[in-house]
Parts: sequence; C-alpha cells; structure tokens
Amino acid sequence: MHEPVDWLPDGTPYSTRFGDRYHSENGGLDQARRVFLHGCGLPAAWAEQPQWRILETGFGFGLNFLVTWAAWRADPERPTLLHFVSTEAWPVSAADLLRATTAHADLAPLAEELHLQWWGLLPGVHRLRFDEGRVLLTLYVGDTQTMLRAQPLTVDAIYLDGFSPQRNPDIWDLHTLKAVARCARRGTRLATWTFARSVRDALAQCGFEVTRAPGVPPKRDNLHAEYNPRWEPRTTRQPPMAPALPPGECLVIGGGIAGAAAAASLARRGWQVRVLDQAAQPAAGASGLPAGVFAPHVSPDDSVLSRLSRSGVRTTLQQAAWVLKDGVDWSPCGVLEHRTDGTPGLAADWMEGPGAHWSQPAPPDRLAEAGLPATTTACWHLQAGWVRPARLASALLAQPGIQWLGDCRVAQLRRIDQPLAVPVQNAPSSRWQALDAQGNVIAETPVVIIAAGAASLGLLEQRWPLQPVRGQVSWGVHADAAAKPSLPFPTNGNGNLVPAFPLDDGPTGRQAWVMGSTFERDVDTLPPSASDVLAAHAANWAKLQTLLPQVAPHFEPAFAAQESAKNLPDAGQIAPSAPALQSWAAVRCTAPDRLPIVGPVDTAQLPGLWVCTAMGARGLTLSLLCGELLAARLQGEPLPLDAKLAKALGTERM
Repeated sequence: MHEPVDWLPDGTPYSTRFGDRYHSENGGLDQARRVFLHGCGLPAAWAEQPQWRILETGFGFGLNFLVTWAAWRADPERPTLLHFVSTEAWPVSAADLLRATTAHADLAPLAEELHLQWWGLLPGVHRLRFDEGRVLLTLYVGDTQTMLRAQPLTVDAIYLDGFSPQRNPDIWDLHTLKAVARCARRGTRLATWTFARSVRDALAQCGFEVTRAPGVPPKRDNLHAEYNPRWEPRTTRQPPMAPALPPGECLVIGGGIAGAAAAASLARRGWQVRVLDQAAQPAAGASGLPAGVFAPHVSPDDSVLSRLSRSGVRTTLQQAAWVLKDGVDWSPCGVLEHRTDGTPGLAADWMEGPGAHWSQPAPPDRLAEAGLPATTTACWHLQAGWVRPARLASALLAQPGIQWLGDCRVAQLRRIDQPLAVPVQNAPSSRWQALDAQGNVIAETPVVIIAAGAASLGLLEQRWPLQPVRGQVSWGVHADAAAKPSLPFPTNGNGNLVPAFPLDDGPTGRQAWVMGSTFERDVDTLPPSASDVLAAHAANWAKLQTLLPQVAPHFEPAFAAQESAKNLPDAGQIAPSAPALQSWAAVRCTAPDRLPIVGPVDTAQLPGLWVCTAMGARGLTLSLLCGELLAARLQGEPLPLDAKLAKALGTERM
C-alpha cells in the first residue's frame, strides 16, 4: 500500500513512520535548489555534456527531481540527457505527491507530468520518461543499501537526502554510505543538508573529501563533498561491462520495431544512425503485422518474464504516446486475458499493493462485454492495448538523426582495423563494413547493431542457436461500422483478437480485425503454401472459439468462406481491397530461453558489434525496452530496468 502522510496545519507533509517532516518548515523548494542543485555545482557542472547522472537517496515527493528538471529545461547549455536515479522504500500516493508538488506554481506543470506516471510502483526498478525521453527518472523502490548494491550504477552527482539521522539512522549509516560511494566516480560531487559528525566521518571513511558550506535556514551548516579516495577504487566492485561509448555514428541492420527502437533510442542521445533494410519500406517483415497486442505477462511467482513485461509495457506506453495517434495508430484501451487453462495468473495477495494498477482479476462488467460467464478465470490488464506495428516503426524511424536506407540487403559484415583520425575516448579502434552479396561496401561505421530478426542468424554467422518461428494470422475488414462486434477491447490468452482497428486514414474509415497467431517452430518458408494458409485459418478459428465462445460466431462467416483463401494476396501484404478472410505471415526468431538478446556480441574479439534481436512473439511489449537497454549499455548509463532482468536479456548468457 502507499505510505500514509499526515498534513500539518502549515501544509507541510509529515511522516508518521519516522516522526519527522518531509522537508524544512520553511519549504522544500529553497532546500532543493540551494542545498542539492547548487551544492553539486549545477547547472554549471553539466554544461554541454552528453549526459549527466544524479543519484538521490530518498525521493519523497520528488521536489529535488522537479527542481533539477526545471533547471535542465531552463539551461541552454544543458546536457543531451539527464538521468535522475532515486531510491525510495516507501512511495507516497499519487494524490499526496500532487498535493505536495503543485503547491509550487512554477513546478506545477512538471508535477502534473510526474503525477501521470506515478502508478504501479512495485518493489524494483522503474523508468519514468519525460521530455520525449531526454529526462529519465529511474526509481529504485526498496531499501537504499540493498538496491544500490544490486545495480551497476555510476553517477556524476549525489543528493544525500532523507529524514534526520536521529529519525532514520539506517539511510545514514556506514554500510549505506559505502553503497552510495560504490556508485561514485573520482570527482563525483555530493551535497546534503546535515553536517552531523557521524555522517562526515562515514563519508570520509568511504573516500569523500568533506567541506563545510553555509546552511539553508534553519540549518547553520550544510555539507559538500567530492569523491577522491586516497586509494584506487576496486574495478571489480561492479559487473564487467563493455566500455561506455560517446555518441557518434552507428549502423542499425533491420527496419522492424527492434531496429527502429534501437535507432530512436540512440538518436535521442545524439547518435547519427543509418538504418539498413533489404525491403524498400520499414516493417516489411515480422513487424508488418496488421495490428497486435501489448500487455503484461502475469504469473503467481512474478517470474522474470512477468517483471520484464511490465518494464516493457511502461516503455511502450510512454514512447507510443510521443509518436502515435491514439485511436488511429494505437490505443491503450486495456486487454482482457482469458486464462483458458484455468490458472489464476495473479498471486493471492496481488491486489493488496500497487500491482493492482497493472492487472486485476477481470471484473464482471468486462467479462460480460466479452460474453464470458462471471465465473471465468480471467485478468484485466489496465496498462495494455493494441498497436499498428508498422506505423510505430515508421514513426520511430522518422526521428531526427536517423537516415533510412531501404533496398539494402546486407549479406556480410567485415571488421577492418582503421583507427580514427582524431582519437575519441573509448571509441572502437576498428570499423565495420556492411557488404552486399557481391562484396561491395554499402556502409561503414565504428558501431553496428544487428536487429534483423530471423535474418540476424546469418549475420551472426550461426554464432548462437536462434530458432526461426513462422507465425500466421487471420484478418479481415468489417463490412461497415454496424458489422463490428460490440467487444471494445482486445483479448488474449489462447491466441489474441484485436476486434476492431482503423485500417487507413482515408475517408472510407474502414475498420479491420485480426486473430492469431500460429507458432510454427523451425519453419522459415515464405510465403506459406495454400494448404499451410488454410491450416493456419483453421488453427486460428479453433483458438478464437476457445478464447471467446460467444464472440466467435460473429467471425464465423469469414472463416467459413474457405474459398476466399484460394485468391489470397502475397503473405505479409495488406491488400487495398480485402476479401472476407486474409492471411498474413512472417518469420520471427527466438533464443533457447525465449527471451530477447541485447548487448555486445563479443567485447574482446568483435568490439563495436552489438545485437538487439530474438523478440519472438513479444516484440510489441519488449522491443522499445530493449532499444533503451542497448543505448544505456552502449553509453554507460543507469539501466532502465533491474540489473537481474538486464542480465537475463544480455548477450553474455549466450
């Protein structure tokens, strides 16, 4: 549950847990600016940097974050990217957050944006994105010491905040401050409002040089410090990672959602990205699905996939809202999951915490809309919906800094040793050439990202055991608006149905539906044969009858008209004039553990070669998250998800 807050007569929030005010009785705004922002030499210290990373202990109501964000916005010399990482063991409610922050008129618009994303904060790591992904708030929900020891984090400034050492000694003790120091680089600046002797001594023991600074009333003194240990910090204190690279040129091979996500994430960070694809237009492969569903995965033990999917869904919701038109290109309308195997999916105590903001046992009204009995085992996913993948890929690739190069089939990659004319710190000492089938050079860059789906296997020279999986969906066009089923949301479980989505933006306003998909492992033949198409229609029809027995009859005429399958358009293409039933097919690829693969291929032997592939059947849920993870690993940024989950996606596991 949310942390309860008492409000004192003067409007100051008060913690009953710690018996202390959340900020000075003179208001937290002055403290945020003078103690923390200016105490860390900001905004001057971050001028013209590619990124600036701040760690805060104790998010509270987010005043320090909002003040820092406002300073970033107002600074013409601001860094390209602002990372703000904050720990919080006891998140307050969204209502209390808004009450505390909107009291400051100049911060109110930013506070409203923060409030909109303040939901579903289960224990773990959450990435909230603002200003189209250039301001990144990473919340570590849990004990500060435990969370910091579990995450590979390096920061440029530290806001040491929290309730007083007398009220909350754990956040100021030596072990916690050692965990904080673990995140510092030599030169990292730290600021805090307390000048307690125990805190000064502990920081000095951890390698900080401590100085006294004039306090903000009613405090007489504040503390400034700089990380400059007399010893050389151990390089083994965090997991080994590829050297962080500065923004530069890179090549992305693959114009589907995985490639578009990687390209967009890098372009936002100042990279110049060229995207190569063998097709003339983006999303010609598995990302060309007419429409698809994104939704969290649920499991009673909250498995790795369940936690990954929530991080993925949050990322998809954020980025789709930046670039797509609601109701036309996508809709975060929620998704009903019919648990056709009868298992509950959610843990027994799930509804007692913030997980209820993500998924709930399906309420009776949702079941009724789907024509399912009130006793049906089902989940209602509030943070879910449908999206048109090709439009998402195209919108991502339209971002500044990205150049699209279609009709470019890369047959091979070749590494050449060619040092840069002007050396750049940590930049690869070699370059990569993308070659066509005749051995001609198509493009050359220091960094290449393979995001080619099923075609990744050939470019990786069979390095990993990736499995091709062909999928076929059945889809059609509603004759008119009255012909649409009354079901207002997608349903998944045994396959998934998007009952209605706009097929085009023209005056016709045609609405279409899509049902699928088959999973044909180790099959990579395209287009499928006529018999394979008929078999796929039969399989999808059977799934639909199990998924939605009362809704299925609405689509029965289309599936019954098997003769229409004899004159199908090419698989993978959407015909301008749709017959009753159409087929769409593509080949995806999966890793042995069915999780995406993100990271450097081989840091020692193949520097500069990275991969973002094997999205399988969860590309709409995970691709945008994987693009952000790849960019974070490339640039040495705070990770957008828990380190254990990042490790589960990493190339190192292969």
